[in-house]
Amino acid sequence: MNYEAVAVSVSDLNQYIKDKIAGDEALNVVVVKGEISNFKAHYTGHFYFTLKDDKSLIKCIMFKSYAEKVKFKPKDGMKIIVFGRSFCI
Repeated sequence: MNYEAVAVSVSDLNQYIKDKIAGDEALNVVVVKGEISNFKAHYTGHFYFTLKDDKSLIKCIMFKSYAEKVKFKPKDGMKIIVFGRSFCI
């Protein structure tokens, strides 16, 4: 098989995924429950963490403008509900 002939660029793959998500209203805005793991409050003010359950995980970023509004200190092991939206570059 000629992989060069069937390979897509990173940009093309990202655009394809973006188009699929944008076309599905259920994926544009979601409310998800799970447990925080690998929490990191970055020096820039952003929060980086994994949201997981017993079967799967999602890597998450909370940008500084939202992180500043959090009224508790997130910690690994906390059960939370998050509101999110798709963000594709």
